Amino acid sequence: MNRMLDVASSMFASVSRLGAGVAATPPARRPAQLLEVYEFESCPFCRKVRDALTELDLEAMIYPCPKGGTVYRPKATALGGKAQFPYLVDPNTGTRIYESDDIVAYLFTTYAGREPGILVRGPLATASSMLASTFRPAGGTRARPSRRPSQPLELWSFEASPFCRIVRETLCELELPYRLHNVGKDGAGRPAFIARAGKMMVPYLVDPNTGREMFESADIKLYLNETYGA
Repeated sequence: MNRMLDVASSMFASVSRLGAGVAATPPARRPAQLLEVYEFESCPFCRKVRDALTELDLEAMIYPCPKGGTVYRPKATALGGKAQFPYLVDPNTGTRIYESDDIVAYLFTTYAGREPGILVRGPLATASSMLASTFRPAGGTRARPSRRPSQPLELWSFEASPFCRIVRETLCELELPYRLHNVGKDGAGRPAFIARAGKMMVPYLVDPNTGREMFESADIKLYLNETYGA
């Protein structure tokens, strides 16, 4: 896809979510172990869960399950009994949940002690998330042949960023697992990220398999395709 069109369509997807997935409020408590989310990028229901993770300032292990995927989609089906996404596994409480609204409600109740807003749960959230998917109908939908990394990658991101979306789509299509560090506006992790990276700019990818650390969505996308695309 032409770079300008790629960025523009991703921006339209962000705008259609009406401000969801931008700002973070530190949770009342943080999970001791990473949350695990089985999802795929273009799914409108998965997007609501990612928005909630950004707004709650929570990190998670993301296991991409694009259509046709042979790595984590079968694993998710084995764990939960059906090929339905998103699927949340919380090792801190032993909870496993399907249904985006149920997952969002669980995250807010368990880690924030409050109810989610209408932009991340309910009919308006679903409708605007579906609209966002129409701007990026192919990105992050179907699996592509890839090589497996020995260690998960790490991505500093926040859900509403159009540039982060482009990278997440590529990670999803290549079925590359990654630790998601959410750094939404006012997020508690921003100072540490700036100290590490030298500036507040996302996406930022760290690949422990090669030692590469990099900014810029176009460069990251190219790197991922050249390194892991088959």
